[in-house]
Amino acid sequence: MSDVSTVRTLAVDGSRPLSIRTVKDLTVLCDEMEDRGGAAILRATGTPAPDWADGLDVSLVTKWERVLRRLERLPGVSVAVAAGDCGGVALDAFLTADIRIATRGSRLLLPFDGEATWPGMAAFRLARLAGAARARRAVLFGNPIPASEALTLGIADEVTETPDTAVAAAVQRCEGLSGKELALRRQLLLDAMTVSFEDALGPHLAACDRALRRTVEEAA
Repeated sequence: MSDVSTVRTLAVDGSRPLSIRTVKDLTVLCDEMEDRGGAAILRATGTPAPDWADGLDVSLVTKWERVLRRLERLPGVSVAVAAGDCGGVALDAFLTADIRIATRGSRLLLPFDGEATWPGMAAFRLARLAGAARARRAVLFGNPIPASEALTLGIADEVTETPDTAVAAAVQRCEGLSGKELALRRQLLLDAMTVSFEDALGPHLAACDRALRRTVEEAA
């Protein structure tokens, strides 16, 4: 079993309002993954207080969404663990990860101010992962998504009572993967949801050509 103590880890506390520190912490993690490759662990927990958006501006939200998008495209594997109630920036980080593990009893929640849910990209990611119809109650009404339901909907990959063991197993499964090739497969997967077969064919053939060339080079 892999020693996760040596894997770069970031705790994302959803009970704390979005701040420039939150953005910088994730930016540093992305920098390290780009420089050194390998995996990263995101430990996500907590939900925002009712006044969490006081003083928030769209410039900061934009910076946060951009670094989340950067994480989604990195040449490395991100493993997220949701514990307890998970909302706000914790939910954002959880939904962005390649491998998503939830502890039993955890719940995913979009921030809700009594009039509407927060319209950030977590709503987009929930709809992309689960489908608009199955994400509807969470996005429109702020209904919590229990861990068992998240697993059924494909939002979580695993529900466990031993998250550290599950994380170690996930990291071990990813050892030896090429970060560059992983990023390419991830992009092909995301594109499959939005482009036609004809538009997807070229990038897939180019990826096949890369794989065949690599096989020949390794055999030489």
